[in-house]
Amino acid sequence: MHYDLAIIGSGIVGLGHVWAAAKRGYSVAVFEADSHPEGASIRNFGMIWPIGQPAGSVRALSLRNQQLWQELGEAVGFPVEQCGSVFLAHHEDEMQVLKEFADSACSQDLDLQVLNPAETLQHLPAANPNGLKGGLYSRTECRVHPPTAITSIVSHLGGLPNVDLHFETPIVKVHDGSIQSADGKSWTADRIIIASGAYFKHLFPEQHRNQQFKICKLQMLLTVPQPDQWKLGPHMASGLTLRHYSAFDICPTLTQVRQRVATTMPELDRYGIHVMASSTPNGELILGDSHEYGEDIEPFDKDEIDQLILREIHKVLQIPQTSIARRWSGFYAKHPHEMYIFREIEPRIHLVNGFGGNGMTLSLAASDSVIEQLANSNQMS
Repeated sequence: MHYDLAIIGSGIVGLGHVWAAAKRGYSVAVFEADSHPEGASIRNFGMIWPIGQPAGSVRALSLRNQQLWQELGEAVGFPVEQCGSVFLAHHEDEMQVLKEFADSACSQDLDLQVLNPAETLQHLPAANPNGLKGGLYSRTECRVHPPTAITSIVSHLGGLPNVDLHFETPIVKVHDGSIQSADGKSWTADRIIIASGAYFKHLFPEQHRNQQFKICKLQMLLTVPQPDQWKLGPHMASGLTLRHYSAFDICPTLTQVRQRVATTMPELDRYGIHVMASSTPNGELILGDSHEYGEDIEPFDKDEIDQLILREIHKVLQIPQTSIARRWSGFYAKHPHEMYIFREIEPRIHLVNGFGGNGMTLSLAASDSVIEQLANSNQMS
């Protein structure tokens, strides 16, 4: 069978391309080796996180992405909650970074409020008041529940007349508009997009290697449901998180934060740990996370990392029930310089990858942009 567009990979990047193309009336197929999506797209906080993106085109893409999540949630029937976020500062240097960021031109497209300690506790009552210097509230961020959202999107797309879903269909060869599965079946398409995330070694490994992608492993935790319908409210990020997102690189005092952490808590730098928390619809808390790259990745999860995450969470949050119900690790591909890569690696075959931990925050808008470019250049019939 022939399609206008074929997608290899059913994570949020692949599904975003399917949705964008299907809305424009193209015939689309998605191919996935597993029986359902089970990669990084369901193993994350569900944070749609514009505040962490650098100002300019990437921030604009993240804000457009947020609008598309709202549109997709309404069309499919899953909640997209505009919960906002609070950065907590328990050190003076962290508070200074938050003030510098809020006062900079780089934050003008965000809806921010610098908070004193009392105001911080009003927005995030679970914040640990001991040593609290204040916080930064952003009204912009949204939340989805990744397993619910991804499952709902797959079901919705599978019901569209111009979309075919091919699950449990490992693709072993793609060339010149032709797609071949492990059982010998074949399909053709005007354009083929490889959106395989961290599992890029199976198709076009050399072309992926040329892009210098790094694999990142992260560890995350899920608490048991909190009692008495307790809710965290907005997403929470601690001062440690300022080290992780490039949006804050413009802040002069960030160097001081990094030096303090490197000197007093080198174990956090060793495992790339910064702490964040977000609620689920069932009342649990998702806690994380760590970042190990390349040769540092081991097949076994480290209890030391989990304990460090919990140690740092307890410093900034007061959670009624801290028992852990689930632990997991996830993997994603990250480009060393670009927010993501869109490349034609062979005639009619495109690579879209390298989002790192920003898949939920950028992928719908990036997918929409890719499909728009292909449509405008008459590269799909």
